[in-house]
Amino acid sequence: MSDLADKLLEELNCKTVFTIHTGFGDIGIAESVVITWVIMAAVFAVSFFLGRDLKVRGGGKRQTVAETIVVSLDKLIGGMTGEEGKAYIPYLSSVLIFIGIANVIGLAGMKPPTKDLNVTAGLAVMSIILIEGAGIRKKGVKGWLKSFTQPIAIMLPINLMEVVIRPLALCMRLFGNVLGAFIIMELIKVLLPVALPVPFSFYFDIFDGLIQAYVFVFLTSLFIKEAIE
Repeated sequence: MSDLADKLLEELNCKTVFTIHTGFGDIGIAESVVITWVIMAAVFAVSFFLGRDLKVRGGGKRQTVAETIVVSLDKLIGGMTGEEGKAYIPYLSSVLIFIGIANVIGLAGMKPPTKDLNVTAGLAVMSIILIEGAGIRKKGVKGWLKSFTQPIAIMLPINLMEVVIRPLALCMRLFGNVLGAFIIMELIKVLLPVALPVPFSFYFDIFDGLIQAYVFVFLTSLFIKEAIE
């Protein structure tokens, strides 16, 4: 069991891949950051390939694939945000794609960046900035500040706490589920023969990983919808 514990700690430890030396000190670039860059580069390359030479009529198979992806994401996320939240679909689509790939990239032998608490915290902070920004854009600064006293003024402390609780919930939910799935899979690999963990891997590495991406975007969409009501 000590070997298993050491292996788990090694896998969970986010190593520094390289260091950037500056006049203000050294900046360590973690493994999760590098893999995030790899995912971003891959998504950009695929987007560039599918988005080249688009035509109003008579597009080829490549354009058909691109349009299918965009329309599917628009319908999926648009149904969550509502008509007034359509402006935020591009961001939410990007987050859905990134988290989905990040959660299943372990199948390619890479460490999922979402196992790093810093990554999930960064995603949560970006989302909460978008949520509060959506509220300010819709209601104005005065209306946004006034919303903290709704439905009655005594709710002010609780409404202010929500500003902190929401990103914390998004962060810990994603990190906790990814971490939990990883630990369970490692235990299954130790306890069961080689072939038996395969169906469990399909669930925890693929199905559960994609579900967590959907849940993160769903909750963010729900918070945006509440903010602009």
